[in-house]
Amino acid sequence: MAKRAIPTTDERSLSREAVLRFIADNPQRATKRDLAKAFGVKGAARVTLKDIIADLQSEGLLAGTRKQFTQPGALPSMTVLEIRDRDDEGGLLADPVGWDENDLGPRPRFAIRQKRDQAAIAGVGDRVLAQLDFETPDRPLAHVIRLLERKTARALGVFRTAPGGGGRVEPVERRQSEYLIGAGETRGAKDGDLVEIEPSSRVKSGLPLGSVAEVIGSLHTEKAISTIALHAHSIPHVFPKSVLAEAEAAGPASMQDREDWRALPLVTIDPRDAKDHDDAVHAADDTDQSNPGGFVVTVAIADVSWYIRPGSKLDAEAKLRGNSVYFPDRVVPMLPERISNDLCSLRDGVDRPALAVRMIFDRDGHKRDHRFHRIMMRSHAKIAYQDAQEAINGSPDLVDPTIVETVLRPLWSAYAALKRARDQRGPLDLDLPERKILLNAAGRVDRVILPERLDAHKLIEEFMIQANVAAAEVLEQRKQALIYRVHDSPSLARLETLRDFLRTLDLPLAKAGALRPSHFNGILHAVKETEHESLVNEVILRSQSQAVYAQDNLGHFGLNLARYAHFTSPIRRYADLIVHRALVKALGLGDGGLSKEDEEHLEETAEAISQAERRAMAAERDTIDRLIAHHLAERLGDQFTGKIQGVTKSGLFVQLPTFGADGFIPISTLGTDYYHYDEVGHALIGERTKRGFRLGDTVEVKLVEAIPLAGSMRFEMLSEARDLPATTGSFHKAARRSHRLHRPGRQPKIAGKGGRKKR
Repeated sequence: MAKRAIPTTDERSLSREAVLRFIADNPQRATKRDLAKAFGVKGAARVTLKDIIADLQSEGLLAGTRKQFTQPGALPSMTVLEIRDRDDEGGLLADPVGWDENDLGPRPRFAIRQKRDQAAIAGVGDRVLAQLDFETPDRPLAHVIRLLERKTARALGVFRTAPGGGGRVEPVERRQSEYLIGAGETRGAKDGDLVEIEPSSRVKSGLPLGSVAEVIGSLHTEKAISTIALHAHSIPHVFPKSVLAEAEAAGPASMQDREDWRALPLVTIDPRDAKDHDDAVHAADDTDQSNPGGFVVTVAIADVSWYIRPGSKLDAEAKLRGNSVYFPDRVVPMLPERISNDLCSLRDGVDRPALAVRMIFDRDGHKRDHRFHRIMMRSHAKIAYQDAQEAINGSPDLVDPTIVETVLRPLWSAYAALKRARDQRGPLDLDLPERKILLNAAGRVDRVILPERLDAHKLIEEFMIQANVAAAEVLEQRKQALIYRVHDSPSLARLETLRDFLRTLDLPLAKAGALRPSHFNGILHAVKETEHESLVNEVILRSQSQAVYAQDNLGHFGLNLARYAHFTSPIRRYADLIVHRALVKALGLGDGGLSKEDEEHLEETAEAISQAERRAMAAERDTIDRLIAHHLAERLGDQFTGKIQGVTKSGLFVQLPTFGADGFIPISTLGTDYYHYDEVGHALIGERTKRGFRLGDTVEVKLVEAIPLAGSMRFEMLSEARDLPATTGSFHKAARRSHRLHRPGRQPKIAGKGGRKKR
């Protein structure tokens, strides 16, 4: 894109439209300083510019920070790319890492440019940090700044045997090519097996050559399905040998710069099948007479910063992964097992290094003080959530009675106080049940359950939240740079859409300037146990901004907290490791603190790990969709009870609550009436009958198609349309597009999972 010239004095009309136009035309020159210079902003006019930027950000029309503004969904000028292929002339082609095609549209592709004298030359399969260049729109370029990860790109596909030995591999992704496999390179793969291959060489003509690196096995196993997700979303899942060697060379931490807290009866409370334990808790009555009825709560977190030092191979790999990824059959960890499941796991009865925060609360759960310590601890018990709850409820068979009386009961007493403070604070209280897929021994779906939400879960959650707040507060006090976990308030545009919808239910919503989570909670309470409960929960959820990591503090709207940072899970989140290092440095707690290079790249790191988080969520969601589609593929023609979870111009997305997966109903199959999309009312309404289907409706559907590899299902609607009032002009506007939207005999393209709005 050609750069827009700096406005002349006569053109310098500072307005919202002018600011947005300048940023769109100058993607590489869009800092706050650039804007001020472009529009000749001086003196009091700086306040006007600041207000315009704040308004555009609040409305979701502008993204980024003062260091680089962009349009929402636009790539930052420097971004992480993965080199995936070569063009016809042998040039390298790369895609942005973490790009969500469902949310952002087609994945852009860049031609790689790198200097011959660079220390490391990138190739196919490598990840690079690059400066983007849009000077030629039809051929965007990416200039390599540095190589982030070098690897041999493995491809995934279905093996097909060939006469005489060998075979070829059909890709499971459209953007990959087929590969020829030599007779001695199959590793025993059978026809139809899912395999990973190592590309070996590229021939001048014909298909590229490769060898089978691993036989995943039958396409009908859960491992195969999660492996597809790993490749589709470019998630690193094989640790380089150098990283594993560095992990294996690590030894137990010493007492250097540590306080000895091994006598304190800290305990871990986790899921029964947890393999790593990164947090331990303890509570006791406060003996300070100035705090009658108060509590001392201790949260100890595995000291990952002791083992993962800035600049190490372990650090580079952890930053690249960003977080652990969880599938029904396996975990793709951020750190090698030697670190995550051994040296940093707070095993009971074993000495382990930790960072601990000791917090003082009054009788009503308000925090009075906190202090961080670098310690050596020893967990006194490993307790499952269910066992802890049963012990408190009067069935202590699975927990040592001494632990119950001296540790668990004080924890529950402290939680009761913290819960009062939480209720007073009023965080957003959406009802969002999470389903868990249980597999049988063959790796197939056994059943899908809705785990019970226990006080034991809520206790640990609230203690972790308080520890995270304490970390953010102490780092701010010490003026130490950090990465926050931020959740901005809903944009003005989304609020207006929500307000229009709530009017159809005669529910008021406060003005944006005074809006708090409690206002949403009041609406949720008003519809509780009514026919609109599910619908309103879903629409309010969709109105919310997405939580991300950022160097600048925007607060956490959902939790109703002014400052918040992730501190409590450094084994599985890189953001927490950064906060640990920041604490070590700011408080002078010894080795392993935040490096100068860490600080200089915090904004870049925040963006990278936010992308990694979105990537992991998409991979987990796609795996569940594929798994359920495979599970139900043999039940074509069966009838199910579902709930409408998405309404689009193309049709309806219906979720099967029993399984937690979606299927699509094309608008063309809904009946003989013409259906129009009512955006405000989240409904499809018949032009002739004025009857239709709305978000949240419970309906009966028949499964007519299931495609496991795509993770898609198609349903036929069995329920009759119901009476629905048209809400606003959006319905009448849709009616005017009637025959363009749905003509007799027209079969609209079936939308994929991307038709549903991202949460």
